[in-house]
Amino acid sequence: MKLDAALPIVGLKEVPAIAQAAEKIGFDALWTQETQHDPFLPCALIAEHTARLHFGTAIAVSFARSPAHLAYTAWDLAAQSERRFILGLGTQVKAHIERRFGMPWPESPVKKLREQIEVIRAFWDCWQNGTRLNYRGEYYKITLMSPFFQPPPLPSPIFGGIPIYIAGVNTGLARLAGELCNGFHVHPFHSPRYLREVILPAIEEGAKKAGRKREEISVSVTAFIATTPEEMNFARAQVAFYASTPSYRPVMDLHGWGGVAETLSTHAAKGEWAEMPMLITDEMLSEFCLVTEESRLTDELKKRYDGLADRLTLYTPFVPGEKDEWWKALAGKVNS
Repeated sequence: MKLDAALPIVGLKEVPAIAQAAEKIGFDALWTQETQHDPFLPCALIAEHTARLHFGTAIAVSFARSPAHLAYTAWDLAAQSERRFILGLGTQVKAHIERRFGMPWPESPVKKLREQIEVIRAFWDCWQNGTRLNYRGEYYKITLMSPFFQPPPLPSPIFGGIPIYIAGVNTGLARLAGELCNGFHVHPFHSPRYLREVILPAIEEGAKKAGRKREEISVSVTAFIATTPEEMNFARAQVAFYASTPSYRPVMDLHGWGGVAETLSTHAAKGEWAEMPMLITDEMLSEFCLVTEESRLTDELKKRYDGLADRLTLYTPFVPGEKDEWWKALAGKVNS
């Protein structure tokens, strides 16, 4: 298992120092996110200011972008970093795609994401090998590439190593990851039981369909942890927020908490955010968050995710100067 870090929500001028500190700590990768900032801009700075650290988007919203935009951006970052960039894509949910990005929500999110990935790789094949660009699908018809717009080929080891991860909560995207992708970003709103009984079997099903082995797909897990009452309160609020999302309902249903999820959705629709965390019981919290003592955290993390995760990121972002020795010790033990 490899320990990764989440980039905190900061401005671009703060990224270089954080990236250098993350590399020094011993993290294997640093992940950016698409919340208050663009997820790709920090990646260029991470590439410039580190030498060994892998990095990528966890996630970039795929349906807010064309596959051409994604292909060009990933190509440039792969070239700049010499094989350290990971393209992580997620679909987001219908309300955000339509009302925050002003883009159409597809009838089949899985099929559209499949086509996006296929188009991205068609661009890469064209640029690297001179293959004619001729992709025709339900959502995309991509047939034009002239020399003026075609970047030069990358050194073979770099081109062969541009991985694509996708994120998801439900089985459709997990199967797609197994069939087509290099990795799967597990949503923070999960339980070990949900991974074991739902997500991993779906990944394996997709892999089998494509004649691949499960080991070819890296499972990257972001985990809630709480070692103090303050961290428990934070995790409880985040779990309540995620559990209110209708498309994430299967996670709650597996544990028999579908009714609570419906109530949370009702509160969220009314903007009644303060009422929501109190609906998350200690039993629920312990399923979705590792609640333990700080001295036992490493052992409990390994025990909780052994056989489930290939990469592990704590939901708590890495902030240099805060608990550096603790992070270094954790990275050393998890990566060992």
